[in-house]
Amino acid sequence: MKLTGAQIVCESLLKEGVDTVFGILGGQILPLYDTLTQYPQLRHILTGHEQGAAHAAEGYARSTGKVGVCFATSGPGATNLVTGIADAYLDSTPLVAITGQVGRLFIGKDAFQEIDITGITLPITKHNYLITEAADIARTIKEAFYLARSGRPGPVLIDIPKDVQTEQADFVYPVRIDLSGYKPTISGHATQVSKAVKLITSAKKPVILAGHGAIISGVYDELRSLAETAQIPVVTTLLGISSFPESHKLSYGWLGMHGLAYANLAVMEADLLVAVGLRFDDRATAKVSTFAPHAKVIHIDIDPAEIGKNVHVDIPIVGDAKNVLKAINKHMQPLEHTTWLKQLDRWRKEHPSIAIRDTDTLLPQYVIRKIWEATKGDAIVVAGVGQHQMFAGQHWFYDKPNSFITSGGLGTMGFELPAALGVKTGKPTENVWCIAGDGSIQMTIQELSTIARENIGVKIAILNNNYLGMVRQWQQIFYERRYMATPLHCPNFVKLAEAYAIPAENVKAKKDVTLAVKRAMAINGPYIINFEVAPEENVYPFVPPGASLHEFIEAPQKEVL
Repeated sequence: MKLTGAQIVCESLLKEGVDTVFGILGGQILPLYDTLTQYPQLRHILTGHEQGAAHAAEGYARSTGKVGVCFATSGPGATNLVTGIADAYLDSTPLVAITGQVGRLFIGKDAFQEIDITGITLPITKHNYLITEAADIARTIKEAFYLARSGRPGPVLIDIPKDVQTEQADFVYPVRIDLSGYKPTISGHATQVSKAVKLITSAKKPVILAGHGAIISGVYDELRSLAETAQIPVVTTLLGISSFPESHKLSYGWLGMHGLAYANLAVMEADLLVAVGLRFDDRATAKVSTFAPHAKVIHIDIDPAEIGKNVHVDIPIVGDAKNVLKAINKHMQPLEHTTWLKQLDRWRKEHPSIAIRDTDTLLPQYVIRKIWEATKGDAIVVAGVGQHQMFAGQHWFYDKPNSFITSGGLGTMGFELPAALGVKTGKPTENVWCIAGDGSIQMTIQELSTIARENIGVKIAILNNNYLGMVRQWQQIFYERRYMATPLHCPNFVKLAEAYAIPAENVKAKKDVTLAVKRAMAINGPYIINFEVAPEENVYPFVPPGASLHEFIEAPQKEVL
């Protein structure tokens, strides 16, 4: 059956189970967009910017476990995807980006809107392709989806010249893919598993440290089983939040620069770390040379390149975390660590990191807590990057699996709004709350048009302090309050919402928070609440740069507001 290259793309996407694509058309991808009219099974969501398309595809992927797909044209369309692709690469998000390219005769001749997007994205993709024959499209797409979702997930880019999209070829979709040299290890080595069980059994102060890989692998039951059987406290990374229910008595929050004090202390005092699916990022470890000084480390990760990269590992186990934990659990006998858990509970009382002080001023953490109370925690929270992200991580209690989605490795401001619309698209029956910073949201605020046009029912809470808050906090603490380039001139967000025909309101007082949240939840569609919060409220605890994990600064009793 002969089809055009564009038809082969669409047929191949359907073979991979794709139902939604985010993107923006342009000259060099017009044949593919014209062909989309023949495929109503593929819902195309027009975003306001290609970066928004990539982040929306990320949100869709991270909430559903499917591969997210985005389209863009050549030149600036393709380069506008780069931030989202890099974000997906660092946060191990399965993504396939398809870009149009100038015709084959024009490649390498500096044609209008020509750019070497495969060269640009080489360091931030698992693999990328420039397709020069329509006959190669089906196999390439099969490979791309296999690479994106297998092993450690990540983004793959496919660049297709315009004339290849119109060229005809036989369509035969491959049944299977065999990529020489690419064989992810799925099961942990039995000897290493046995060593891990012995080390866990002999430990007096063990801690399970769960990262994003725990969520990607879906180890919720296995993680809980190990923790409960061996009575091991669980700490997570920022991206590991919601891998273990935070109301559980063995949950001790998340660690790192703005992690909870008792989580940091637990890791620094532990004699064993069972690290599940993480890369020991510097924001989690703080001063790496002093990190967990008393602990032996069991590191479980599907990517062998991450093991031993940042932290010395005593027992490396390469494999899918779900399979490895299942193997460990088979051999685990019930254990007790009563004295150790009592110590952690004392630290929790001595360092109440999530206590919210009583003040008449509207605090951002108060807003987060009230939204959590109103939703009873039954929501997916999507945050950008900045103070609002840290408050969302600290003051919401995540019992629902995979319910906190944010930008981790790249730290991309503007992630929250397009990612939230992607999450809601992939999970239309879920409550989705976009927790946004007033600076962060303005980087991708054009996606309000996408949300309005598609009637995507995201609830948006803007924590508006009229600053680039996280950087301002650093300027306050380390630069004697020299607030250079951090004060913002924000728009009237309510009027802006009205311009997009999205209902919205402004909240200044504590007494109005809960009612506003309930009004938002009652609307069958998007809703924006602009919370005017304390301008100079800081995020605590705070581990200063260069300090060890236990050298955190806690909130002063009376902080200037």
